[in-house]
Amino acid sequence: MQPIAVACRPPRGPEPMPSTLPRPAPHAPAAARPPGPSASSPEPRRVARRRRLVLALNLVTMGALIAGMAAILSHGGLLVAEWVMLAAFAVTLPWLTIGLWNAIIGFALDLRHGTGAAAVVTPALARVTGDEPIAARVALVMPLRNEDPAAALARFRAIQADLARTPWAGRFDFHVLSDTDCPETALREEALVARWRKAAPGVAIAYRRRTDNAGYKAGNIADFLHRTEGEYDYFLPLDADSTMGADTILRMVRVMEASPEIGILQSLITGLPSQSFFTRAFQFGMRHGMRSYTLGSAWWQGDCGPNWGHNVLIRAEPFHAHCMLPLLPGDGPLGGHILSHDQVEAVLMRRAGYEVRVIAEESESHEENPPSLVDFIRRDLRWCQGNMQYFRLLGLPGLKPLSRLQLYLAIQMYLAAPAWMAFIFLGAGLAAWPQQFAGMSIWLGLGFFALIMSINLAPKLMGLAQILARGDRAAAYGGRARVALGGMAEIAVSMLIAPAVALATARFMAGLALGRRIGWPAQQRCRARLGWGEAARSLWPQTLAGLALAGWLGAFAPWTLWFAAPFLLSLGFAIPLAVVSTLPGLGTWSRAVGLFDIPEDRQPDPPAAPRGVLETAA
Repeated sequence: MQPIAVACRPPRGPEPMPSTLPRPAPHAPAAARPPGPSASSPEPRRVARRRRLVLALNLVTMGALIAGMAAILSHGGLLVAEWVMLAAFAVTLPWLTIGLWNAIIGFALDLRHGTGAAAVVTPALARVTGDEPIAARVALVMPLRNEDPAAALARFRAIQADLARTPWAGRFDFHVLSDTDCPETALREEALVARWRKAAPGVAIAYRRRTDNAGYKAGNIADFLHRTEGEYDYFLPLDADSTMGADTILRMVRVMEASPEIGILQSLITGLPSQSFFTRAFQFGMRHGMRSYTLGSAWWQGDCGPNWGHNVLIRAEPFHAHCMLPLLPGDGPLGGHILSHDQVEAVLMRRAGYEVRVIAEESESHEENPPSLVDFIRRDLRWCQGNMQYFRLLGLPGLKPLSRLQLYLAIQMYLAAPAWMAFIFLGAGLAAWPQQFAGMSIWLGLGFFALIMSINLAPKLMGLAQILARGDRAAAYGGRARVALGGMAEIAVSMLIAPAVALATARFMAGLALGRRIGWPAQQRCRARLGWGEAARSLWPQTLAGLALAGWLGAFAPWTLWFAAPFLLSLGFAIPLAVVSTLPGLGTWSRAVGLFDIPEDRQPDPPAAPRGVLETAA
């Protein structure tokens, strides 16, 4: 690897990626070890009790749901296919029940503590008042690979300009870490950084480009940390589509300075205003689903929190010492460089003795979301492959039990998709044996279906309830009526999207088993609309599966068609749904009537940086 450096210091040589699974350091120097909790501190015991409670709640809930499904399937005797269906149903449950209880706990915490709920689950937040001086050196880093440099660097420049308005601007340096292999894009990156430097004299703005992208984003950041070893106390990685406000960054730095035991401090990330109907619906639902879920999960995860890979403040020295990712052995899709690096880094930081915490409240921490269903699926499949690599990491020595559970749940999140598809298609296959359903109460089946859907939607429902419970929050979204209508519309949209995504995931995982793999292509972060040809090339399997399933059920069990309609519409009409949801006119109408509005949509100066601002800057 030969990096091209355009920076204020000569580069060092590259550091090789480890070729074996990392093992914990046997004895870290005393100065490098984080201070542990006081022996008299009640928090570890309190969090341990919470974890036992959440474990019990989930086990009891899963057991009851499995028993209920077994009672329904056993009518007329259990066939082999029904045993497989029951097993597939069980695979889908852990992610559902954890989402249910996280959401309920988060909603209860919010009702009880209001704006102070985040400090209840992350006590370090209460240690700062907001006027403490900043002594640390902080690097803000933005890895790029064949992205639109004008849009990405406009956001990065906006962060720098916001920090420049504070007394602490001199504590922050800015690093553009390019893995771009397109010469034309690289030239634009260099030109835009040069213009930025000219417009911000005295600000440390560095640009470095590698000639390969070994290790992908994690390798890019590892290379940066090796080259700047000892220069920074913390670093804050940003994605090309993310942005943050100065107040949020300064708060995170102050919390880290007051909390030497914290190694990673993750902010809660929300979506930026968008023109696309698909994106507006997606981020509206994601925002409400993540709010209560994150608060509830932080209540019991405590010091084993999440790392989402960007908009996160990281202590540089222990990360460099303990969180370098291994090169997994083998040439198959689960070997090589790790695609989903973030949660692995979190469990390695926790293994090193440092806490991983999340600020479970909304702030000036934002990202763009995929502009279409096709783009969402492409991103999700890359994450799927990365999470499946965690199978190779479950046996890492020295991990906390909860860290192993987090890795497993990251795997299980994607295992649920093929399990769901297997359950649906096996159930449809049994329609050819109507005697299996003879005498069974249809209302029992529908009631159980409604229960599962309610559990599945619990994070969004609890998040919406958080907003509806307080008039000031609802006003930021345009009032309670608009929030309720947006919530119902988003649930309908998500029900039409989820089966198409699940089938794509199931097909991809079957390909993984056969050796198929994907790399790290540039993401499509903005588009005017999705074309019919691209939608058809991506979603034809969903269309064929939906039409075939509808024909089968129509022939053997027509009474099932009306409550299977959302699933069948999602698959059979995946192509037109994907295209129509990106039509500019539909997005314009959504914005005009305020459907799926988020608070930033209603601000006079939304946080999204204008595209192309650096291209035209003098």
